[in-house]
Amino acid sequence: MPETGMIQSTATDQLRALQFANLQSVIAHVFENNAHYHEAFAKSGITPGDIKNLSDIARLPFTTKADLRAHYPFGFFSVPMDQVRRIHASSGTTGKPTVVGYTEADLKVWASLVARSIQVAGGKPGMKVHVAYGYGLFTGGLGAHYGVEEAGCTVIPMSGGQTEKQVQMIMDFQPDIIMVTPSYMLTILDEFHKQGLDPRATSLKIGIFGAEPWTDAMRHEIESAFGIDAVDIYGLSEVMGPGVASESAIMKDGPTIWEDHFYPEIINPITGAVLPDGEIGELVFTSLTKQAMPVIRYRTRDLTCLLPGTLSGPLGAMRRMGRIRGRSDDMMIIRGVNVFPTQIEELLFRCPGLAPHFLIELTRPHRMDEMTIKVEARPDATDDASLLDGKTQLAALVKELIGVTARVDILMPGTLTRSVGKVQRIRDLRTLSP
Repeated sequence: MPETGMIQSTATDQLRALQFANLQSVIAHVFENNAHYHEAFAKSGITPGDIKNLSDIARLPFTTKADLRAHYPFGFFSVPMDQVRRIHASSGTTGKPTVVGYTEADLKVWASLVARSIQVAGGKPGMKVHVAYGYGLFTGGLGAHYGVEEAGCTVIPMSGGQTEKQVQMIMDFQPDIIMVTPSYMLTILDEFHKQGLDPRATSLKIGIFGAEPWTDAMRHEIESAFGIDAVDIYGLSEVMGPGVASESAIMKDGPTIWEDHFYPEIINPITGAVLPDGEIGELVFTSLTKQAMPVIRYRTRDLTCLLPGTLSGPLGAMRRMGRIRGRSDDMMIIRGVNVFPTQIEELLFRCPGLAPHFLIELTRPHRMDEMTIKVEARPDATDDASLLDGKTQLAALVKELIGVTARVDILMPGTLTRSVGKVQRIRDLRTLSP
């Protein structure tokens, strides 16, 4: 009987062979059908025939969000419009939205990968799934929806918002699984408390959370409050949507990247050099099977690392991604110190009386950067002394562990705007300062 290591090696070799075959196919496809890639390859002096093995992918140019926006709305598609069956787009909060398209085959692959993600999270056919991601151009709602159906589960298409009704539907329809952003799950938790309901008394068993970085401290908060397993699902619209990678409810050790459809790399975000597995850098994806809008070496801006696979069977050959440390474009530089919102979030859970609803405000009143953390009090925190302790502790932890001085403002519960999509944690007012 072969040793386990030999079986794993064989599975890895087979996976790499599949990836290379699909890489050759997708490179030829975009070279012939995508004007941007044809020009970019030509500028780099590369033709599809020059890619002889997987490591040669490093010779290909990167793709950025700016490239996609430069071809707004449909100029990045690699198939004729009559083959496109669906269009999604990003929110476009910092400029024109990035627009993505899907063929019929793309939609089937997407549904199958979300279904796979639900299965590794512990979902089983017949379970009811409450989808509280927003429906519409945002990929979360419809991406989850069709994956739930593909997994043989019953979808409850609640969408985002209407928090009171979210609670009512959870109590009345008794779903087994909820799919939503982790920050909005905390908003739902607040509504349970507001209505005097016990969140641990629901039918929920599993929460599949994505669309934004979140910490292990937030995982513990959600799991403790609802008595569920909370797992991470990763995706981004430019690559596909939710379901690019997902976490096992058994292991909870980082999302497994579905490498049969996406080839991951970690690069130095400054030099672009490829880093070995285990080192932290910027995550880059090449879509291997998408038809309508494949992306080659797309820079996600997410900072993480690649880790060995831990799932059983052939999926074990696929690598995991570590928890996202932040985004290179969300990194704040405060008086020379790099600061990420996830660092602040993690520290909040150590402070009594403070809720994980916060906003970081950056100003430059006297030619020096200043950071103010506006954070809500927990609804049950009525003791002024404990709130003062929490405020003092948070400021001290930020100074000690991150290395910057921050002002902390305590707000009443419910003061900050709740987001049903990706939560906005930073308000940068420095460009408005004298």
